[in-house]
Amino acid sequence: MTADRLSDIGACAFDAYGTMFDVHSAVARGGAALGDKAAAVSGLWRQKQLEYSWLRTLMGSHADFWQVTCDALDYAFEFHGVSDGALRDQLLELYRRLDAYDDVADCLRKLRGAGLTTAILSNAEPAMLAAAVDSAGIAELLDAVLSAETIAIYKPDSRVYQIAIDELGLPRERICFVSNNAWDTAGAAHFGFPVARLNRGGVPAERLPGTPVAVMGGLSELPGLLGID
Repeated sequence: MTADRLSDIGACAFDAYGTMFDVHSAVARGGAALGDKAAAVSGLWRQKQLEYSWLRTLMGSHADFWQVTCDALDYAFEFHGVSDGALRDQLLELYRRLDAYDDVADCLRKLRGAGLTTAILSNAEPAMLAAAVDSAGIAELLDAVLSAETIAIYKPDSRVYQIAIDELGLPRERICFVSNNAWDTAGAAHFGFPVARLNRGGVPAERLPGTPVAVMGGLSELPGLLGID
């Protein structure tokens, strides 16, 4: 697979959760009381968070991403027989300040140093994103933080990807989209973005329309794909 379509990029739009921020860090930091259920609870929490966003979009019954996140944790707790209100509150508070991956800040710094616009394009609502960005200390490295909440629809609906075009003022072929979520990269590529798929876990591509231009194991590879030394 070549990265020829990444030769005239003016902006990079990043997914947030799972791409910049480790969605499992809340349980890793505050879930000791879960014992041997911790990994399963964290995995189901994330699974249901995504499923509820997609299903609510299909049902035409929107709730913001914070509500979806709370509902998903409640389901995961009940499924695994956990009843602990204080732990629930603690994990949700930690979710507002998820750990950023180690390669995020350096990647953003290099992109901006080369004159590229940097942005987040996320399903999360603005308050969630602001808290995560501030906690990670990367606010000054981002030109825009864009939320699907402005149109009350979730990715991979094409209207969410259109937000980046409208807000960044560039044609789709000049916006490189980056996500660690294979379903998201499929949606963005199908929309027409040149996509650099981040694949931290080495998982297969989804069997969906939309093919990325390049696949990376970490964000440290992105500047080189864009011709940045």
